[in-house]
Amino acid sequence: MYVSEINFLDIEKNSEYVTIINKVLEECFKEEKLEEKNLYVNMVLTNPNNIKTINKEFRNIDKETDVLSFPMFEKEEIKNVKSKIPDVLGDIVISIDKVKNQAKEYGHSFERELSYMVVHGFYHLMGYDHIEEKDKIEMRKKEENILNKLDIKK
Repeated sequence: MYVSEINFLDIEKNSEYVTIINKVLEECFKEEKLEEKNLYVNMVLTNPNNIKTINKEFRNIDKETDVLSFPMFEKEEIKNVKSKIPDVLGDIVISIDKVKNQAKEYGHSFERELSYMVVHGFYHLMGYDHIEEKDKIEMRKKEENILNKLDIKK
């Protein structure tokens, strides 16, 4: 079973965002065979000031960013998770203003950019990163696979 919790922090609620996020996360859970794990993602959509504050508090980086991920499990632990009560896979925080600006900058639709942020955050929760080039290649391949399956190209 897949569940997400979507919170709006100092921005207006938007059903389009909820639809996009749920569609993308559902595909991510399906692709990674997490549907029966009783896990959920806590998603926070916010503004530049809040994400900057969170970035400073938790990563000691005093600047705005587009997406932050806070996993609750190590990569190798996830396959063994099976909880009777819902357990959080992790938290993803996204700056909606940053998504809008990057969509324009990269010539993407808002849907494509938000979807990418969700997939990117999800794979960080799954223990992937992009520090080393080989890891970056693996993570990008997974991200693009999800976007292609959902036919989110532009």
